[in-house]
This record gives sequence, structure tokens and C-alpha cells, in this order.
Amino acid sequence: MEKILISACLVGDKTKYDGHSNYNPLIKDLLELYELVPFCPEVEGGLKIPRDPSEIKGDKVVSSKGRDVTRFFNEGAEKALNICKYLDIKLAILKEASPSCGSSEIYDGSFSNHKIKGEGITTALLRKNGIKVINESEIESLLKKEEN
Repeated sequence: MEKILISACLVGDKTKYDGHSNYNPLIKDLLELYELVPFCPEVEGGLKIPRDPSEIKGDKVVSSKGRDVTRFFNEGAEKALNICKYLDIKLAILKEASPSCGSSEIYDGSFSNHKIKGEGITTALLRKNGIKVINESEIESLLKKEEN
């Protein structure tokens, strides 16, 4: 069974910055076709739950309190890449808009809830290494493709 790296918050793990999850009900359908490998780059990079929200600002990731947390995001991204290499994972489903996992948009760094085109730290590293990254809004399309 093909393995997919997936944001841990999407499978219901309470790894989101505020201690909640972003559970997606389509997970149960994915489990019929794939082996899911839940992973949270922020937690694996050393950040706690709960934690201050963070956003990408220029070439750094900063918390809402102004703390530079870039190294935690980079470390989590490296660990995600290592898991993908070790398990021969070619596809990741990551949480959109996250500073780690966003695949087409991220928050703009102003903490004003404004999104811009961009990708998170983990997404960028995975893509640079040939791993396809999609977000949760693309799960339904992936499932439909598998039906055919």
C-alpha cells in the first residue's frame, strides 16, 4: 500500500498551535487506499503544544510575540524529508496556510489573518526534493482519481 505523509492535525491529532486539530472527515476514505504517516513538522521541530501562532516574514518564521522560530521550522522540515526518503514517500497532504505546510498560500506575516500566495517551510523543502505536496482541499480530487 502506498504511503502518504500527512499533517498530523488533519488526522485528528491535537498538534495545531492552539492545541486543537484540523480533522478532515475524508481521512477515513484515504485510509482505505493508502497508509497514512501522520507528521507535524512544528512539533517534531521542537515547538510545544499549545504555542504562539507563527507566520513567515521575509526569510524568517516569527511568532506572534516576535520570537524568531525559524530553526524549529527548518528542523521539522528536515525531519519530514528524512521520513519521506526513508519510507519512499512520493506524496504529502499538508495543511494549507500553515507556515510549515501551506502548499499554495500562507499568512502574510502581519498576524492580521491575511493570506498571500506562498508555501510553507516543509512544503518548499519537500518539493525541492521531488515530493509532490497537496493540501486538504485536494483530497477529494485524489480520491476521485483513484476511483478511475
